[in-house]
Amino acid sequence: MKDILATISAYRVERGWTEYQLAEYSGLPQSTISSWYRKNMMPTIPSLEKICTAFGITLSQLFAEGDSPVALTQSQRRLLERWSRLSEEQQAVVFALIDKM
Repeated sequence: MKDILATISAYRVERGWTEYQLAEYSGLPQSTISSWYRKNMMPTIPSLEKICTAFGITLSQLFAEGDSPVALTQSQRRLLERWSRLSEEQQAVVFALIDKM
């Protein structure tokens, strides 16, 4: 499994950002980010989404192995585009619907 914390660190260092700057750009508390490293915790998906937004990448790019880009199908792109327009409440409704299927 990919070391997400190492990947986040690599993106941060690549940009010359401190943890504080990453917190500012992502809208997450710096204490949250530093606790991931201190406690070796996996960030939540909503936190990862904020981190990805700060870096200007997608979740699939964050989780991609190696240097090979992740290719999305047209349907996957449409789904992600529509998903990003949903409010958190609407996303919760979609998850509830999927869980019932």
